[in-house]
Amino acid sequence: MKYPHKAPLFEGTLFVDDRMGLTWLIAAAIATILLWHVPFGNYILYPFTILATWFHEMGHGLAALLLGGDFQQLKISPNGSGVAYYSGGLFLGPIGSALVAAAGPLGPPIAGAILILASRSFKTATLSLKILGGFLIVSTLIWVRSLFGLVAIPLLGFIILGIALGANRWLQGFAIQFLGVQACVSTYLQLDYLFSSSAGPGLHSDSAQIQHLLFLPYWFWGGLMAIASLVILVQSLRIAYRSA
Repeated sequence: MKYPHKAPLFEGTLFVDDRMGLTWLIAAAIATILLWHVPFGNYILYPFTILATWFHEMGHGLAALLLGGDFQQLKISPNGSGVAYYSGGLFLGPIGSALVAAAGPLGPPIAGAILILASRSFKTATLSLKILGGFLIVSTLIWVRSLFGLVAIPLLGFIILGIALGANRWLQGFAIQFLGVQACVSTYLQLDYLFSSSAGPGLHSDSAQIQHLLFLPYWFWGGLMAIASLVILVQSLRIAYRSA
């Protein structure tokens, strides 16, 4: 008895067997939770803390560029803090400045959502790792101006590029999903910052800066950014895994 030949299923330009399921993302999330609760787990996650700071400060800087400002430099410290400097007038006046302030806290979840979406295909996972690794190195040459950042940021870039170029596709898939989860949860690991008016001696938090530029108290803007981060994460998961 002959059975009809079944051709490989396509979704756009991707074979179905080139797609990763939700299991890997759940594994990445569980690994993150476990590492935060085991001894020395915070040391293991330290590189991802630095990466989240880079996402945060690049969010400020790139938003300033898009709104007509001049992104001058970025500094990252060993304790995981960072600052982005920009100059020049921005489009939309105070609203533009408020958008630049909000782009920092929203930078990591937006980056995480992009990585999660890219992780659904091994092909796009590899490409995204190459882009991320390359952009880390390029950003160092253009904007990073602290000694620690000049060492840490390109090192992260070369490691990510090494995974993209040398690791098997399963490791690449897990790596990009783990990076995506790390970027998304970083916002909620710093909720105290979103609901604070200070970022250190003489410094205002991003929420407080928005308060001074617009109306309503800093905790309102902090809560709004926290909700927006959650919506970005949930929507990215819905889009990426609605057919999983």
